Parts: sequence; structure tokens; C-alpha cells
Amino acid sequence: MRIRPTLERDIQWLPEVERSAAQAFAAWPALAWLAQGDVMDRERHRAFVDAGGSWVAEDLEGHILGFACARLEDQALHLHEVSVRREAQGQGVGRMLLQQVVDAARQMGARELTLTTFAEVPWNAPFYARFGFEVVDEESLNARLRGILARELAHGLTGRCAMRLYVGP
Repeated sequence: MRIRPTLERDIQWLPEVERSAAQAFAAWPALAWLAQGDVMDRERHRAFVDAGGSWVAEDLEGHILGFACARLEDQALHLHEVSVRREAQGQGVGRMLLQQVVDAARQMGARELTLTTFAEVPWNAPFYARFGFEVVDEESLNARLRGILARELAHGLTGRCAMRLYVGP
């Protein structure tokens, strides 16, 4: 498996990867609706690719196993999505993609890498915590993270938290 920047030709496959990844939520009654929910469209993916903030994990045959996309916002690289095909989950694909995003944040000169995620889902906040991310408490949320969490809540995403990993000087 290798991680590489997402190419234009990859974009067509990314919504399918995200749909497959979301099937992991089917076993969680409160979040099962996500297994049938909306995914990022090709135009949003293209914007991440054009900005240099999208990477894919592919197997030796060139099949896309997962992707990560992030955008530089102020002094932070914000991780918008990591998705790994259901059948490839638990094999280190997500860790490799996350390491790529951490490395990119450092190369871009970001001070921190931020994200929002489900606090109680094992492959969400606990996964990122094992990687060194810390939950940002309510009082410490900046306007950007507060706004992201508010938009997510408006779309029915409850039980979310913001996390950060310091990567820069």
C-alpha cells in the first residue's frame, strides 16, 4: 500500500469510498443513519485536490482503499475527512493517511492539526487520541472550531468534539 496525492482521475472513486466507510456506523443504532447519509460530492473533493490537501491510499493494484482531505485555515491544517473502505478498515490505512496529513501540516508550517469527530465512537476520538490528539474543551474552542461544530449539529451530528494536535513551533 502507498499514500500519494489525489489526482483528478481519482475523484470519481472517492464518494464510493466514503459510502463504504460509512457502513461501519450501521452497527451503532444512534448513528446508523450515517450509513445511508450524504457523502462529499466530486466538486468538494476537487476543491481539496486543487488546494493540495487530498491524499489517497492505494493497494498494489492501484485500487483506492481510502482518502484524507484537509485545508489550511489560519495557523491550522483542518482535517475534514478520513475515510477507509469498509473491507480495508483495521489494517492501518487510516493511520497511514493520518500520518500523511500530520507530515503535510508540518511541511505547510501549520502550528496545529485540528478536526471534529464523534467523541464516543471507537474509530473516531479514541483513534485520534492514540495518535496524540487532545480534545479541545468548550471554553478553549476558537470561533472557527465553534462554527464547524455548530454547522455539524445543524446537520444532525450530535456527540461531536473538536480535537487538536500541535505540530509546529
